[in-house]
Parts: sequence; structure tokens; C-alpha cells
Amino acid sequence: MLIAQISDLHVLPPGEKAYGVVATDTFLPPALARLARMRPRPDCVFLTGDLVDLGRAAEYRHLRGMLRALDLPCYLMPGNHDDRARLIAAFPDHAYLAGEGGYIQYAVDDYALRVLALDTVVPGHGHGALCPARLDWLERRLAEQPDRPTAVAMHHPPFRTGIAHMDEIGLLEGAPRLESILRSYDNVVRVMCGHVHRTMFRSFGGTVASTCPSPAHQVTLDLLPDAPATFTMEPPGLHLHAWEDGELVTHHVAIGDYEGPYPF
Repeated sequence: MLIAQISDLHVLPPGEKAYGVVATDTFLPPALARLARMRPRPDCVFLTGDLVDLGRAAEYRHLRGMLRALDLPCYLMPGNHDDRARLIAAFPDHAYLAGEGGYIQYAVDDYALRVLALDTVVPGHGHGALCPARLDWLERRLAEQPDRPTAVAMHHPPFRTGIAHMDEIGLLEGAPRLESILRSYDNVVRVMCGHVHRTMFRSFGGTVASTCPSPAHQVTLDLLPDAPATFTMEPPGLHLHAWEDGELVTHHVAIGDYEGPYPF
């Protein structure tokens, strides 16, 4: 089974640029084209938050139009730049977005690897949270199939990254209990996250938590404690998670046209 993960698209309407620099809507089509060229093809695609930049209806309409080119099942998740109500309104055919208790949380049970999507959004704020209600939902879902291989998908990573300005808007509530819950289930093979616009891996809760690059701009890798909040136009990317023979292998996939492949 192959799961493609795209995160932090920050889609804006044509002609608008994030931070006056990045025409984010021009970066998604190459990412979708990269998925279309993959052989074997991914079974599904998870878009793990910050789908648009300002949470406006026009941005979601533009995103929906671009996603029509994606001939794969896709699952949408909100990030701190998203608006839950407008996201749901723009994708009425994605019934799973109804979630539970006002949160966009859902289980995808259609594949060899089960995926549980968690909603970490705190409306109006950059940081994330997992309140008791959201974590109770996770515990109930894990208890349903405690022996089935499962991944958890969420926007904010549940660990400190060392990039100070991103950690200030990280998952500021619920990480300790999340870690405890995951440690009690040995079938959780990955926590797939976004938010920090970089590839990272960390041990967490008896499993591995990872973050995904952006198909547009990347957060600058600067580990100084007083580093300014900046981004770079490093090569865009996505993740491809390959589940086979009880193991999950993650590939960082560069988006773009490059020379090769050449034979060794």
C-alpha cells in the first residue's frame, strides 16, 4: 500500500502571493503531476492541513478546481490556516469532513493500513491543541481494532522541532496524553504530521512521528534559539509512505523536473 502525503499547500487565488513572495497556487499542479507519474500509483493521498492560506471561500474553490486533476482518493485535513466551516462547505462530497463533536476527525478503514485523522486546530490561533474530547475519540477508535496496523495523521507535530518560532506555535496542549495513549498500543506505526514545512523524524509514544515538506515554500532550517521566522524556496516536496510486509518506509519525494534517471 502507498500513501502520498502533501502538506501546507497554502493555496491562494491566482495572482496573490503568500508573504508577497510565493504564488502558492502555481506549486500544487506540479505536485499533482508528480503523483500522476508515479508507478506504482499511490492508493490514496492525505493532505495534512494548511490547505489554503487565509481560510477564504475563494481559496477553497480554487483548491477544489485544482484537485479535480487528481485521479486518486484524497482525504483533507485542516491546519491552523484553514477554516473548518468553509472547508466543509467547499467539499460537500467529502462526507467524512463532518467529523464528530465539531472536529474534523475520521477513520479511513479502506486499506491495509488504517489511518486515524486528528484535528489539532485552535480557531484564530497558529498553535495546535488536542483537548480531552479529541483524545477520547482517538482512544475509542484505537480500542476498536487494537491489533490492526494504524497510522495517525495530524497537522501540528507533537514534539519540539528545535526551530524556535515554529515551536512557539506547535502542539501546545495534549501532547503528553497523546504520547501515553500511543504507548499503550503497539499497532500504531506512524504519526504523520505537517505544519513545519520540512522533513523530520522523531521517536514518539513508542512509534515514529514525521513531518512533511511543503509543495511550495519551506521553513528555514535555523536551530539558533533566537532565529528569526523565515522561509526559503528550497526544492518543494511530498512524502510517499510505503506499507509492505508489516513495515512502513517513508520516501521524501522532490517535486520538479530533474535530469535522469541514468543507469549506474
